[in-house]
Amino acid sequence: MREIRVIGDPVLRSPAEPVTVFDRDLRRLIDEMVDSMRAADGVGLAAPQIGVPKRVFVYDAGGRKGHVVNPELTIDDADEVLDEEGCLSIPGRDTGKPLFAKTPRAAGVTVEGFDRLGRPTRTRARGLLARCFQHEFDHLDGVLYVDRLAKDAARKILLQAP
Repeated sequence: MREIRVIGDPVLRSPAEPVTVFDRDLRRLIDEMVDSMRAADGVGLAAPQIGVPKRVFVYDAGGRKGHVVNPELTIDDADEVLDEEGCLSIPGRDTGKPLFAKTPRAAGVTVEGFDRLGRPTRTRARGLLARCFQHEFDHLDGVLYVDRLAKDAARKILLQAP
């Protein structure tokens, strides 16, 4: 398990680098990410959230679980869905639990990338899984969910964060 980085850590605001080597170290990283996500009761986790600036995320949301290396995200259904969203990297100062806010996301997406062995993978998603994919993909570009909120809503969350 790895420590989850919290807002203020520069790795969370920096674009992650593509994975170029599919080896034992990558497989170990993915396993540690899954363990860290589960220990924190998360539904997704991107490598930058554990301090690794690589384009990898893991997920366990909407009845589906897995990982994607070097993901590319395509919006299939741009209808905006406003629903509660939180982030393991933005915990409440007093509770240590993720802070939630209604966050706009596209209704449907497709994520293409590679698995831990370098084999191509493609997943279409709606609902919670689509939200998770968009959230984790944002992390790989140094974007946090609070960046997608109205200024007042973002300020309210950030005032509660460490």
